[in-house]
Amino acid sequence: MPSNETLNTYARLLVRTGVNLQPGQPLVVRCALETADFVRRVVKEAYLAGASSVDVQWQDDEITRLGYTYRSIDSLSTYPDWLVQRTRAQQAAGAALLAIVSEDPDAFRNVDPEKHRAAAAARQKATHDLEAYTMNNHGQWRVAAVPSSAWAGKVFPDLSSEAAMDALWKAILHTVYLDQKKDAETLWAEHSSALQRHAAWLNARQFVSLHFVNELGTDLVVGLAKHHIWGGGSEKCIDRSCEFQPNMPTEEIFTTPDRTRVNGIVYASRPLSHEGRLIRDFSLRFVNGEVAEYHCAEGEEALVSILRADEHSRYLGEVALVPYDSPISQSGILFYNTLFDENAACHLALGTSYPGQIEGGEAMSEEELLAHGGNVSAVHVDFMFGSREMRVTGIDDSGNETVIFEHGSFVI
Repeated sequence: MPSNETLNTYARLLVRTGVNLQPGQPLVVRCALETADFVRRVVKEAYLAGASSVDVQWQDDEITRLGYTYRSIDSLSTYPDWLVQRTRAQQAAGAALLAIVSEDPDAFRNVDPEKHRAAAAARQKATHDLEAYTMNNHGQWRVAAVPSSAWAGKVFPDLSSEAAMDALWKAILHTVYLDQKKDAETLWAEHSSALQRHAAWLNARQFVSLHFVNELGTDLVVGLAKHHIWGGGSEKCIDRSCEFQPNMPTEEIFTTPDRTRVNGIVYASRPLSHEGRLIRDFSLRFVNGEVAEYHCAEGEEALVSILRADEHSRYLGEVALVPYDSPISQSGILFYNTLFDENAACHLALGTSYPGQIEGGEAMSEEELLAHGGNVSAVHVDFMFGSREMRVTGIDDSGNETVIFEHGSFVI
């Protein structure tokens, strides 16, 4: 277990650098019951930063699983309106959001997939219009992680429960630079600047497409939306004009594909943990942007639930470049958690795109985003496909090619 000093420093980093909480601003924290000790530290740091209030929304995988087990599909198909109104009121008050993930990757392995789909569809339908608050960066938001015993046991199955927790804490703190001699907030500022330099280089070139090829069999051409914007590192909150770090850790730069110009095949390079279910060894074949064929060795029901979520969930909403020599990749640890695993490899996302990654996108209607090549969906699911031998070539509007990645890492 990390020292009290380290835990307090981590909590302060999430509040001050992560969401960059502003004086007088409310904070909403979503977290698991098992993280209570750490969350108390976060709450204290939030009030020291001037929070007007802190609303902690507790979650528990076992209680959720019991609901899936004993509730009917009809019951699960209704999402409580009071939950929607609570979120709406928090957004109206300009709250910042801190999500602390610690889920068991196998929590819902044996859940009836029909029940899971029904609950997910009800939640997505009821909260769809609320997603713009974070997708468009109207308020600061932050996703971070704290170990749970079940998660630690999955990542380090050969260790005792206590040793596994210690090992996962050590790994998490390493990815957020809290095991370095230099001040973590300074390191984050430097890291953010490095990511933004790569993004600026790509923004200046405005490639019309990227061609991905690797040793796993991936051969995929991803068209890029016109006037796309590469992002990475810190983001800017529109309503408060302050910067924040949406993900800790983060190693990616990302942008919006053209929804209808994706062709070829992609092989996942890491398992995908999605809503408590694992999807392993899968491939997707795209034709004119749509997943036309898929193969999956494990977790096919979960994959199908993503692809059938709505009419646009079979299309891409994000393409991200992550060097294979990133710290998370070099750790050799499979975290079974997208927050970490997506930062070990180049990845794609099925579903909705971030409006801010198209010039003027935040002000566009859903119809306008679609017309510009973006995607609008109730889901956004990242999956990893980068590898040691990934080669990425940028193609401009004259057909000229520029190598961006070679042997899994940037060459620009």
